[in-house]
Amino acid sequence: MKSQWIFKTLVPHSPSCFSSILSPFKTQKLYQFPSSDLPKIVLNHLDLSLLLSASGKQGYFLLGSSIHSSFIKNPEIFNPNEGFKDSNNALVVWNSLLGMYSRCGTLTDLTKLFDEMPMRDTVSWNTMVSGFLRNREFDKGFAYFKQMRKLGFCWFDQATLTTILSACDGVEFCYVVKMMHGLVFLNGFEKEISVGNSLITSYFKCGCVSSGRRVFDEMFERNVITWTAMISGLVQNELYEESLGLFNQMRSGSVCPNSLTYLSSLTACSGLQALAEGRQIHGLLWKLGIQSELCIESSLMDMYSKCGNVNDAWRIFESAQDLDEVSMTVILVGLAQNGFEEEAKRFFVKMFESGTEIDPNMLSAVLGVFGEDTSLGLGKQIHSLSIKRNFGFNCYVSNGLINMYSKCGDLEESAKVFTRMSQRNSISWNSMIAAFARHGDGCRALQLYEEMRSEGIAPTDVTFLSLLHACSHVGLVEKGMEVLKMMTDVYGIIPRAEHYACVVDMLGRAGLLNEAKTFIEGLPVKPDVLVWQALLGACSIHGDSEIGKYAANQLVLETPESSVPYVSMANIYFSRGKWKERAKTIKRMKEIGVSKETGISWIEIEKKVHTFVVQDRMHPQAEAMYGVLEELLELMLDEGYVPGYVTLTRVRVSDKKYSNTCWTHGHGSSKKMKSRSSSGVR
Repeated sequence: MKSQWIFKTLVPHSPSCFSSILSPFKTQKLYQFPSSDLPKIVLNHLDLSLLLSASGKQGYFLLGSSIHSSFIKNPEIFNPNEGFKDSNNALVVWNSLLGMYSRCGTLTDLTKLFDEMPMRDTVSWNTMVSGFLRNREFDKGFAYFKQMRKLGFCWFDQATLTTILSACDGVEFCYVVKMMHGLVFLNGFEKEISVGNSLITSYFKCGCVSSGRRVFDEMFERNVITWTAMISGLVQNELYEESLGLFNQMRSGSVCPNSLTYLSSLTACSGLQALAEGRQIHGLLWKLGIQSELCIESSLMDMYSKCGNVNDAWRIFESAQDLDEVSMTVILVGLAQNGFEEEAKRFFVKMFESGTEIDPNMLSAVLGVFGEDTSLGLGKQIHSLSIKRNFGFNCYVSNGLINMYSKCGDLEESAKVFTRMSQRNSISWNSMIAAFARHGDGCRALQLYEEMRSEGIAPTDVTFLSLLHACSHVGLVEKGMEVLKMMTDVYGIIPRAEHYACVVDMLGRAGLLNEAKTFIEGLPVKPDVLVWQALLGACSIHGDSEIGKYAANQLVLETPESSVPYVSMANIYFSRGKWKERAKTIKRMKEIGVSKETGISWIEIEKKVHTFVVQDRMHPQAEAMYGVLEELLELMLDEGYVPGYVTLTRVRVSDKKYSNTCWTHGHGSSKKMKSRSSSGVR
C-alpha cells in the first residue's frame, strides 16, 4: 500500500533513550513505506512529534533534519486522504519540526520552514515568536506577534503571553511588559496563574517593583512558583528584608517552599548579612533532607562567607559529596573577602595542581586578594595562565590583572594590560585611574579620566574617589574641589564618607588644616571614622597639636577601642617636644587597655615575601641584617644624621607644577639632616 512508510536507519544519529520515547505508542496505528534490508523503526505522528521535540531539546540537528528530508521525499503522508487521518495530525508534526529548528537550527531555516508550511495554528506562531526572542531578535519576534494578531486566523493564548514576557528581562522592556499586562486584561487571561507568574517575574527583572507587588496582591490563586517569583524578585532588587518577611509569610500558609525558594532566601540572608536567619534556613534544609543538593550547598557557603563565618562555610565545603566550579569559586571568594588572602592563594594553587578546570571567575577572584604585601611572581604566573587559557578577552580577568600589578608596584605592566584590552567597561577605566592615583601620578589619572569621558563611559562614584585620591597626593586642591563639585552637580552622584575623607586628606596634606576643619563642619552628613582619621593624619604631617587634639577626641568618641588617636597624638606631641602631654597620652592609652597595632614591613626576594616587625629577630638571617643596619647607621652618622629629629623638606616634583611635603622620623636631638638626594622626594 502506497500510504505506508518506513523510517529508515536514523538510529546511528539518535541516542538510545529514544526507544523509551516510542514505547507508549506501540499499540497505535502505524504507517509504513516499502521495506528495505535496513533496520526499521515504525512511527506514527505522535512518535514523530516526540522524536522531533527530543531532537530539538538535545540539539540533535542531524536527526531532525533527516526526518525533515523524509517529509520532503514523501509529501503524500500529509494528505489526509492517504496519510494521516486528518490535517491536525500533520500539523502536530509540522509544529514539532518547527520547534526543532527553533531550538537547534538557524533563524533562516526557521523562517524558510514557516513560510513553506501548508498549515499553521497558534502553536506555529508561538514557536516563531519564541525562536526569535530566544535569540535576542526582539524586533522580528514582536513583528511576528503583531502579524499574528493582524491576520486574525489564529488567536494568541497564554503560552504566547508567557513566551513574550519571559524575554522581557531588562529595564528597557518595562513598557512592553505593561502593554502585555494590558492585553492580559483585555483578553481575559488575568485568572491564569502561569500568566500572573510571568508578569511578576518580568516586572521585577525590569525593575518595576511596585507593579510586581500589585500583580502578586491581585492574583486569584498562588502556587509555589508565584511565591518564589515574588521572593526572588525582591532579592534581585536588593529588597532583602522584605524578601525574608515574605518567605516567613509563605511558610505560615498552605504552600510549601521549594529549592528555588530556599535559594532566594539564602541570597537575602547574604545580602543582609543575617547570620541568625541563615542558620534557621539551614536547619529547615536539614529537616527536609535537601541540604546536600549542589546548588543549596553553594548558597549556604556563600551565605556563611558573606556573614563573616568562613569556618562554617569551610565545613560545608569539606563535607560536600559533589563539588563543581561554582562551589570552589564561592569558597575562594569567601576566603578572599574575609581577610584570608594567603589561604585563598594556597587554595587556588591546590585547585590548579589537582587538575580542576580553572575558569575566568576563579582567576578574577584570586587576583582580587593581591595586595601590597603579595608576591609579584605569583601574580605573573596567574597572568601567564590567563594567556594560556585564552582569558584575555574577559574584562574581569583583565581588570584583576590591572589591580594586581598596580598593588604589587608594577604600574607600567598595569598600563600594558589596560592598553591591550579589546573591550573595556567602567571597572577597567576605574582600575587604571586608581592605579595611577595609587602611584601618585595625578596627571595621568586626570588625563585618563578625560579619555574615559570622550569614549562615552559614564564615571561612577569609584572614579571620583580615585580622582580625589590622585589630587590629594599631588597637591591639586583646586582641581580636587572641582572634581567634587562635578560629581554632584553634573553626574548627580551623592558623595560617600570615603569621598569626604579624601577631600579632608587633600586639604590637610596641603597644610590647609583650618579649611579642612571648616569643610567637615559643613558636611551634610555626620562625619564618620574615615573623615576624622584623615584630619588627624594631616595634623600628624604638620605637627598641629591643637586641631589634632580636636580630631583625636572626635575619633575616640567614634571608636573608643582604637589606638589610632592616642598613637597619633603621642607622635604629634613628640614632634613638638611636648613630653608631658605625650606621657599623659600614653598613660591614658594604657589605663583604658588599648594596645597599639604592630606595624609590619615587607620585601620580596626571589619570589618569596619576607615580613618584619619592630625589633624582629625571628628571621633566620636576623643577625646578618642587624649587622648591615649597624654599618648603615655609622654611614648616616658620618653624614651628619642625629637620631631623634623630624625634618620637613619642601621639594618639587619633576614637572615643577606642584609641591609636596615629606618628612623623616628619628629618636634624639635636633640637628638638621643632610640630604643625599639631588632630585625627587625623600
